[in-house]
Amino acid sequence: MNVFKPCDILLPKPHIDMTKWAAIACDQHSSDGAYWKAAEEIAQNVPSTLHMVLPEYYLSGDTEARQNAIDKTMRDYLDSSLFDLYPEAYLYIERTQADGRVRKGILGAVDLEAYDFKKGAKTPVRASEETVVERIPPRVRIRERAALEMPHVMLLINDKLMRVIEPLAARVDRFTLLYDFDLMLGGGHIKGYLVDQDTKSDIDSALQSLQDAEPFLFAVGDGNHSLATAKTCYEKAPSPITRYAMCEIVNIHDSALSFEPIYRVLFGTKPEEVIAYLKSACPVREGAPTHTLTCCYGKTQDELVLGAASTLAVTDLQIALDRYLKEHPEVSIDYIHGKDETIALSQKPAAVGFLFEGMKKEELFPAVEADGALVRKTFSMGEACDKRYYIECRKIT
Repeated sequence: MNVFKPCDILLPKPHIDMTKWAAIACDQHSSDGAYWKAAEEIAQNVPSTLHMVLPEYYLSGDTEARQNAIDKTMRDYLDSSLFDLYPEAYLYIERTQADGRVRKGILGAVDLEAYDFKKGAKTPVRASEETVVERIPPRVRIRERAALEMPHVMLLINDKLMRVIEPLAARVDRFTLLYDFDLMLGGGHIKGYLVDQDTKSDIDSALQSLQDAEPFLFAVGDGNHSLATAKTCYEKAPSPITRYAMCEIVNIHDSALSFEPIYRVLFGTKPEEVIAYLKSACPVREGAPTHTLTCCYGKTQDELVLGAASTLAVTDLQIALDRYLKEHPEVSIDYIHGKDETIALSQKPAAVGFLFEGMKKEELFPAVEADGALVRKTFSMGEACDKRYYIECRKIT
């Protein structure tokens, strides 16, 4: 039985300005207030998914007031007949990224019965990165109250023969084009097509064949904590609706899909103290492997060599930083997509950032199969501007 299936999809009616409707995933630009202010100006006084999400940038503010506004907006949009319904549908998606490459995907719903975010899980759907359980309860409170879900979860398939998604590109003339527009603030362009009935059956068959051939079918590429939240809500209140979560599947072998590092920046600390701590925690031993990172603070960018206990630099760095943060609760950390933003944030007073080489995407499925979930924020699927935007909705109450 397939663990991914068509679902009821809601999209705004044709008169809605889709560029203003679609907002980037809430976990992006988490230290960049200017981005969210610019997005709010674009979406001001018009229907937008931005009015239905809580960007992580605002988590330290009055979240209750924002959540009340989100709940009201969802109800208002539903009551005002803003949406058209596409029942039991798959969407074929072509996302033109900022670099001009086109990433292909299929939107549907994943069965949460087939998913477990615990490290070492052997389910068909597995977390690719460590889930921070402390981050789930606040998200659960948001989802439990929500009338709608909007996906930024992206599931990866290991389809080397390209039999699931790629054949759809040659069939677009058979599909109905539902949207075709530029995404706000440098997000590129996106097209979404309603898949015909015969192709739906072909997708199901191809996914079943892939599931039969591989150790597991899906690795969560983006939205680990959002999917873990959906799973938690389902376990608290199981129903045919809450059993599924809407998401997009993407082939890890898609030539447009690249893995980028997620860098680290610490705030409220002394850079020299952190560097000394890391050198002590990850000592370099003669003849043993090492990791080379770039340490950024103020106008300085220094090479930092650490002893390697793991294959990936990010693994050893994160383990050491977790210990440091536990000993220094006054220090905070943020996870940054993009080298330039990391360097800019590291120039703030009492801040220090770390740049390093990322993992190759071909390493992901073998690593998850062998070792379970990687440390949190190990990789990013592309740059921040290429992340999934909220476009489609699904009723979850």
